[in-house]
Order: sequence, then C-alpha cells, then structure tokens
Amino acid sequence: MTTAPPAACSVTAPAPPWARRAAHAIALCAVPSGLWRLAMASGVYVGYSDQVLRDVFDIPGWGIAYVVGLAVISELAALFPLLLVSERWQPLRPSTLARLAWTASAVLVVGALWQVVVAFTVESQTDFASGAAQTVWALAFAPLFAIPALMTAVTWSYAKRHRVRAHA
Repeated sequence: MTTAPPAACSVTAPAPPWARRAAHAIALCAVPSGLWRLAMASGVYVGYSDQVLRDVFDIPGWGIAYVVGLAVISELAALFPLLLVSERWQPLRPSTLARLAWTASAVLVVGALWQVVVAFTVESQTDFASGAAQTVWALAFAPLFAIPALMTAVTWSYAKRHRVRAHA
C-alpha cells in the first residue's frame, strides 16, 4: 500500500549547483569589507588620520558601535541568498520570498551604481592618508560589486524553480 505525501509537503526541484555556489559567494564577498570595518573600529590603522576618525566617524566613541554594527548587519544580509537555495528552511511563502529577493536585487544594483559615483568623488578621495591605504580599501570593498549580479542570478533561479512548481 502506497500513500501520497501530505498536501502541506511541497516538492521543489533543488537549486542548481551554480546557484548554490553563487549564494555562498555572496556571503564571502561581504567578509573583506567587514574585516576592514572591524579593523578600523578596533584601532588598526586603515589609512584615516586620527582627526578624520574623530570628526567623520566619531571613533573613538559611538562610531565604533556604528562601524561594528554595520559590519555585522552587512554579513547577516549577505547570508539572505542562502535561503533561496535551501530546501530545508523556508521562513516565508515562496512567492513572498521571491518578491523580497527581487526587491533586494534591485536595491543592490542601485546601491552599487551609487557607490561607484561616491567612490570617484573628490570628497571620498581626500580622507585617506596614502595611496596604499586607498588600495587596501579598494581591495576590501571591490568584492561587494559582485553581489548585485550574483544576487540577481540566485533570485532568478529561485523564481524559476518556484514558478514551475506553481504552474504544475
């Protein structure tokens, strides 16, 4: 005697390997900038003069909490795509999660474009004490520019897998 699976148990095609790799890459892309921020908050020289740290970032002071909080929140947000490739844990309905993911992808694209503009303004260029510090900063933050494309690909994969199931 065979029994059918319960109606609440939905079967979805697993995420393709490339989507899993992309979701994990997003989480890893946020690590260098987070480490750079943690170094700045802990007093390691990252290229800013003491005056810039005090006047612009309020370090030492509340700026430490802001910078550490930003590093933690950024890494937690970078873990979100793992929900899109997980078969075990889905906190939201697939349609809601897909809409949220598409919104996040759009915000990431706009944010990345905005950061390119900010990175090349005269104001952002003058705070660093040396060219070497600016190079280290660029290397730490460069991986963040891969996140919008990776997130869009992972979101597309998720939406495609769940759209097929909804129409079946």
